[in-house]
Amino acid sequence: MSLDWLLEYDPVLLALFATLFTWFMTALGSGMVFFFKTINQKVLNSMLGFAAGVMIAASFWSLLNPAIIMAEKSGVTPWVPAVVGFLAGGGFLFLIDKTLPHLHMGLSVDKAEGIKTTWQRSVLLVLSITLHNIPEGLAVGVAFGALAHNPDAGLLAGAVALAIGIGLQNFPEGAAVSIPLRREKFSRLKAFNYGQMSGIVEPIAGVVGALLVLTITPLLPYALSFAAGAMIFVVVEELIPEAQTGNETDLSTIGAMLGFTTMMLLDVALG
Repeated sequence: MSLDWLLEYDPVLLALFATLFTWFMTALGSGMVFFFKTINQKVLNSMLGFAAGVMIAASFWSLLNPAIIMAEKSGVTPWVPAVVGFLAGGGFLFLIDKTLPHLHMGLSVDKAEGIKTTWQRSVLLVLSITLHNIPEGLAVGVAFGALAHNPDAGLLAGAVALAIGIGLQNFPEGAAVSIPLRREKFSRLKAFNYGQMSGIVEPIAGVVGALLVLTITPLLPYALSFAAGAMIFVVVEELIPEAQTGNETDLSTIGAMLGFTTMMLLDVALG
């Protein structure tokens, strides 16, 4: 089915709808807390590995590759925006990681990262997933914002594929937040609310990303690369280590391979 009819709509509006979808998928995953009180470590590792694979594939197929092509078409040295933007995105997330108080899953409160705080463990866990979602929302927003400068069907398909891919990997992320909170004596409803709240930052980041590239046209290749760098930082810093918890590391590796394949398939097939 052709997606060309979507080109008639405002890119910022498309970015908002796309990131509302990714947030909805986070909420849907969080809703698993109404059916399960615990989550098997093997299943969790597989889901986190899948999320990592999706984000790695999206970083190249939906962000870096289009950035390089756009730079080449505009007469800019192709590798410059990719390198500068990628490193800037990673550096930005590094600063947030060192500043925003958060806690990785499976660790005690004394292992919390960022500025020291007396916040509860539950808040720190939610902030950890929120940290994942900032670059994801930004990436989707920038991808749709690019349509304002280049209303190309292939670019649109890539943006749609990116939103679908991010949405798919948000489902396990939502479950990975809400179910552990249930284990910590939270009510099912409260655990669900905390889980879905971790994804609300995506529509905000998505609209901001789309507006930025609309305002500053030459920024686009850098913005795409920036989002890719931020996503790869999250994958290496948080998702992969968390997916390697316990002895069932093969499952997280298989999950990552399947996640990468799924995202690559979506991007190539739709594009």
